[in-house]
Amino acid sequence: MTLTRRAEIFLDVHGHRQYPLGEDVRETEADRRGEYQRRWGGLVLPPALEYDGGPRRLEAGLSQEGPGGQWFEAGPVRTALPYTFLIGPEGEFGIEDDALVVLHESVEGWVEALALADHAVPLATRITKVVGEDVDLDGYEPLPEVRGAADTWWRRGDTLVAMHTGEARLFDAPRLRVTRIFEGISWGI
Repeated sequence: MTLTRRAEIFLDVHGHRQYPLGEDVRETEADRRGEYQRRWGGLVLPPALEYDGGPRRLEAGLSQEGPGGQWFEAGPVRTALPYTFLIGPEGEFGIEDDALVVLHESVEGWVEALALADHAVPLATRITKVVGEDVDLDGYEPLPEVRGAADTWWRRGDTLVAMHTGEARLFDAPRLRVTRIFEGISWGI
């Protein structure tokens, strides 16, 4: 899958590889884990707006059985969390505790969402955070590049809306739903 120009620039500017000391990059298990490790392994990105920043470093971790087949850890967490970030059998990017919630249909979708946040936060003339409530998206169009599942991004004119429902779904707690509305965004990339 290809990334947008915005996400490519985001990776060029912010991404750097970091490997654990004394540990070889593991590419010997499944082909899928090896491909993930080759493409994303060791990549450290700025923190996500939600999920306590997301994985500290992208790295193929331990495997486990899950819906549809084998899932593996996406990388170590930045902070103590009650869940793990996982990569699914079709490349899904999700979180798992006792249940599993797909945030994005691919790792590329996760990176696209990080790139959008990186673009929107400094350029927005106003940012509104809505917690635990539904937001009316009438007239907004989804941004397909984020390949959203539980987490989606929407656009109308110079406004972006980021909806984060992963934790709300994982813990069956609507109060954990977070929506950010970024107004006044210019679209250079």
